[in-house]
This record gives sequence, C-alpha cells and structure tokens, in this order.
Amino acid sequence: MPTAIEPDQAPSSTLREPSGSEPQGIEVPRGLKGVVVTETALSDVRGIEGFYHYRQYSAIELAEQRSLEDVWHLMLLGELPDADARAAFHARTAPLRRLPEALRPLLPALAAATKDAGPLAGLGAALSIAAASRGIRPLYDTTPEQRVEDALFATALVPTLLTALHRLQQGQSPIEPREDLPYAANYLYMLTGHEPGWAQARAIERYLISTVDHGFNASTFTSRVIASTGADLVSCLVGGLGALSGPLHGGAPSRALDTLDAIGTPERIDGWIRDRVLSGDRIMGFGHPVYRTDDPRSRMLRTVAEGFGGELVDFAVEVERQVLAILAELKPGRELHTNVEFYAGVVMHLCGLPRAMFTPTFAAARAIGWSANILEQAADSKIIRPAARYTGPAAPQPVPPLA
Repeated sequence: MPTAIEPDQAPSSTLREPSGSEPQGIEVPRGLKGVVVTETALSDVRGIEGFYHYRQYSAIELAEQRSLEDVWHLMLLGELPDADARAAFHARTAPLRRLPEALRPLLPALAAATKDAGPLAGLGAALSIAAASRGIRPLYDTTPEQRVEDALFATALVPTLLTALHRLQQGQSPIEPREDLPYAANYLYMLTGHEPGWAQARAIERYLISTVDHGFNASTFTSRVIASTGADLVSCLVGGLGALSGPLHGGAPSRALDTLDAIGTPERIDGWIRDRVLSGDRIMGFGHPVYRTDDPRSRMLRTVAEGFGGELVDFAVEVERQVLAILAELKPGRELHTNVEFYAGVVMHLCGLPRAMFTPTFAAARAIGWSANILEQAADSKIIRPAARYTGPAAPQPVPPLA
C-alpha cells in the first residue's frame, strides 16, 4: 500500500486551472517531496520514527543477523532463504561473477579512458557491453522469469567490474572472483588480492546490506522511470548509476571523511564547524531529507566503527558530538542528525577501501535494490510521464527571419 505522507512533508496539492482543452494538472512540492507516486512491496522509510525496512523485515536487523546473499534473495525473489535455499542461491549467483569473455579485452581501454573519473564512470559502459554480449532484451519483450535472470547476472557482475576497473586504473591486474567466498568477502578479495579477515568482511557486509534500498530516493526513482518505458534492465541500472554519482546522493561518504581530514585535530572542531555553518556551507554527513531523528544506518555503523576502535573512530565520535551540538545551537528546530555517509566513510576506510571506491561500493549494494525496483516496475505497463508548467516567453510568437 502507499506510504502515508508524514505530517511535516504533506504537500498542499491543488488543481491547476484548465487552459483551453488542456487537462487539469496537480500542483506538487518541489522535488516531489512527500508525494506518493506508486505502490511498492519492497521497502519503506519512516522518517519520523527513524526506521526503515526491506519487505516485512527491519533493514538493520537484517544487517545484524543475515548475509548479503539472504537480503539479495529477499529483495529479488520475495522471501528470506533457509539454509538450503541460501546454498542454492549462492550456487546460482557465484558463477555469474565471472567477466564475460567479450568484455575482457575491452576493460583496459575502458579503465584508461575513465581513469580520472574513477571506476564508477566506467561501470555503466562496461555493464552495457556485458548486457549486449549476453543478449539482454527490453523488459517489455521478456518474461518475468527472464527478467530475474538478467537482474541476477547484472548485480552479480557489478562488484567484479568495479574492482577490475579500479585495479586497472591503479596499474594493477584484475583479480578473478572466487566462487567459494561470500559476496562481501569476495568483493574485498577482488579489490585487494588478499582474503579479508572476518571482521572486515562482516563490517562491509553490514554496510552493504544497510544500503541495498532506501525508499524512492533519486537513483531508485530514476531506475523505475526508465523501467516504465520498457527499456532493458541494464539501461535502467545505468540510469540509476548516473543519479547516484551526484554528490548530494551517493558521493558523500568520501566527502564526509574529507571533512575529518580538513578539521584535523580535536581543538579545531568547534571553530571549523562554526565557520562552515555560519557561512551557509553544508556539513557532509549530517542532515537527511526524510529522517527527523537519528538515521538508523548511522547508529549501526557507529557501532561497527567502535568495534574496530582507534584514533580515527574516537575523533569521528567527537566531531559528531560537537557538530550536533553546534547545529542545535545555530539552527534550532531544524532536526539535523548524523546520516549514513558520516560513519560509512570511517568503516570503509578501516576495512582497507580507498576513497575512490566508497561510492562504487555504495553502488554495488544499491544495484540490488534498483534491480528489485526495476522488476516491480516492469510488472506495471503504465509509462511514467509527468507534466511541467511552462514559464518561458509567451507563445506562439512569429519566428524572426534570418538576418
């Protein structure tokens, strides 16, 4: 059923007066804030409570108790697997990690062409080539069963492509995936060439699970808009990647860690933060368009970070404490809290991920959520086609002759 609009987000929708034979339009808030655009059985975010869920399960409880494969199974196939189903799902998806042969000779040139932009810039092109080599057809022309197969193929391949592109851009050879390792451990292995420790693999797995989906965010909505046209599944994923690349969406984990670097020492926190807030600058890692209380992902990742301990974690906790106090003082009533990006950067750094891989790692998780949303949207034949109010010069006007 549609998500109830939160009281502080409710739009004051009004009907636009008809112009001639034009149909009536509905006024909505900028950014579609609080507007329910469809129904979904996949996830929901309850911002006032500070709670979100995947299907009927708390996303945080899933991150604490289940594997990434379990959540992947839940999102795409509709239920949490038992032990036998988990083993069968791993056997089904692990072979899909391998690079398609048609793509192997092209990756070095693709990595070189996108070196300055990073692996995320090359991922879309690599996925498109992989889809073409596999013969992935438009959603409009495929069965629900084939759509699931295409989704599993694409989402299993994303980590392999990201790590291969990164390593090539660093002058290193790609690492072949290992089918015996779980998703998160294999991801770290392909990135570093070393089998990770349990703590690092589990920390990354918990981060990945916590970011698989998060309601109708910009990238998920973009993926669904493209899916509504009947385009192929990978084109929908590439659209999501484009939206995720924006610093206001997926690009913040590294920027939040950059903030810690810029502050440098505890005695600089107060002055540095006050200067930025008073200048109207955004403090990366704080504030969220939906949550009016603590971001549950941030709370969980703070616990993960504290499990590692160390100077960086202690410093991050102190920066968080002082930032929240300063924001409460200088922006009273704004309900600005720590969001997922703040501790995500800390956790990924502690697990050995370079900053260039922070947003790509987010993308690897979110591709699963996008795929689930694409499959759900594909079951609805109605194209998403909103309207806009024209505010340019009055029309029609005579076309001026060429001077």
